[in-house]
Amino acid sequence: MSVTIFEGFHEVLLEVTFALLPLLIFFVVFQVFFLKLEKKRILHILIGMMLSFLGLSLFLQGVHVGFFPAGEVMGEKLGELPFNWVLIPIGFVLGFVATFAEPAVRIMNEQVEQVSGGYISEKVMLYTLSIGVGVSIALAMLRILLGFSLWYYLIPGYGLVLILMLLVSKTFIAIAFDSGGVATGPMTVTFILAIAVGVASVIEGRDPLMDGFGMIALVALAPILSVLLLGILYERKGRDKDEAESGS
Repeated sequence: MSVTIFEGFHEVLLEVTFALLPLLIFFVVFQVFFLKLEKKRILHILIGMMLSFLGLSLFLQGVHVGFFPAGEVMGEKLGELPFNWVLIPIGFVLGFVATFAEPAVRIMNEQVEQVSGGYISEKVMLYTLSIGVGVSIALAMLRILLGFSLWYYLIPGYGLVLILMLLVSKTFIAIAFDSGGVATGPMTVTFILAIAVGVASVIEGRDPLMDGFGMIALVALAPILSVLLLGILYERKGRDKDEAESGS
């Protein structure tokens, strides 16, 4: 069992090493010429890098031996159900849970709350992104079931984004587009994408390559829209507050 689980692990270790090595080199250069940090601080940073190396390696190995196979099998079983419309609410739940557990999303939300001085709550951001991604996964499942083009989502979606950008502040625009990037993290890409491919592979008339993919484009779009809509609500709330204060 252990041999199967760690099969190909040396290749993963090599990939992670080449990915993190440039960061380590940059840190060493900056430490020598600019930072001049004390030894205790350097030790903490090096320990953090080592933990990141181990964590990434184990996670990627888990993706290869666990997430991908489990996601594909789940997708195949769900796609074979006689009432496969259930994929739509299941897609929403999976999208919500995956985003809720996404480490990159939580880090960005913490930064947003910190920089905004608590004006934009971390919890509000988390639920906004989770609901947005959940809706996008549900729509992606609907597209697989009905087999229509991805353009029916992307063109109106980004058109709406351009309109909403005219109605919100630059702060929410910046947060929105970063949200689209962090939401397409390892939890969504590795697990839910595998489910979508598995569903498309068993539904008659669907091509896993054509219909299973494209979901990540929707996942990237959904947080942008949801955060821009959140920005409109925040700014309306701010205007109502100003009007109340001026009236009193």
